[in-house]
Amino acid sequence: MVKKKRGAGTLGSWAFLLGVVLALLFSFVSYPQYAWVLVVLGIVVGLLNITSTETHNFLLAGAVLVIVGNFAGNALESVVYLSSVFDNLVTLFATSTIVVALKSVFDIARK
Repeated sequence: MVKKKRGAGTLGSWAFLLGVVLALLFSFVSYPQYAWVLVVLGIVVGLLNITSTETHNFLLAGAVLVIVGNFAGNALESVVYLSSVFDNLVTLFATSTIVVALKSVFDIARK
C-alpha cells in the first residue's frame, strides 16, 4: 500500500503543480514581475518536494528539462505563446534544480 505524503511533501507537490499551471498562464501575460512567483515556487519545490533518495534522478531530469526547454524556447521564438511557456518552465525548473543541487552539495559535505 502506498503511504500518502503529509506536511512539507504535500506543500511541495502543490507548489510544483501550481508552478506548472502558472507557467502556462503567465505565457499569455508579458509582465516580467511574474517570473518571481515562479522563482519562489521553484525554491519551495526544491526545498520541500525532493528527498535525498530522489536527488540524483531529479538533478538529471532537471538538467535535461532546463537545457531542452531553453533550446525549445529559442527555437520557437516565432510562436510567441509556446516560446513563453518554455521560458517560464525553465524559470521554474532551473530554480528548483539549483536548490536541489545545493542541498546535495551540503549533504555531501556533511558526511
